[in-house]
Amino acid sequence: MSFSLIVFDLDGTLIDSRRDIAESANALLESCGAAPLPEERVGRMVGDGAAVLVARAFNAAGIEAPPDALERFVVIYRERLLRHTRPYPGIPEVLARLAQRAELALLTNKPLAATKEILDGLDLARFFGPAVVAGDGTFPRKPDPSGLLHLSRAAGVLASATVLVGDSTIDWRTARAASTAICLARYGFGFESVSAADLGPADWLVDAPAELLSL
Repeated sequence: MSFSLIVFDLDGTLIDSRRDIAESANALLESCGAAPLPEERVGRMVGDGAAVLVARAFNAAGIEAPPDALERFVVIYRERLLRHTRPYPGIPEVLARLAQRAELALLTNKPLAATKEILDGLDLARFFGPAVVAGDGTFPRKPDPSGLLHLSRAAGVLASATVLVGDSTIDWRTARAASTAICLARYGFGFESVSAADLGPADWLVDAPAELLSL
């Protein structure tokens, strides 16, 4: 099946940002007297927005979060957005080819300012233009389907001709709620949250970005 609109998640789908996020969370924990957490463990906490990530990190560290924990994390992470974060191998080339066949859009729970800085810094903004919905905008965060449905309407595309490409249960739930197709990236660091029992026969799975060309 071919789709008229392909909507991408950001972290764990287009970019490998796990190390920068984990180091930022650990810098915050260590400043509060806690031991750092393994990068893989922090990666599994990503997907529901920064506030949830911070709460999960402090809960995992076994200490109470200070009242300004979220604000401090945001400041720390903004200084590290592009230290190690890179597109997954082949992503720019895949996006360039897909853009010749379909409309592309981005749906992320990351704040818009950080999203734009990363897209600009990695030369990915050119693929999406204004078709970007972030976590601190008009629409509720994923898994609420409002942002995804807005992107479909803005592109003049039916939900049935839209596919969401993500790497986590959050993305799967978003697509289900919007009645769009879902393609899950098994290479993403959020895929561990996906339950095989939830997946249906029509759900797409890819093991490498190049496989997205089948969309």
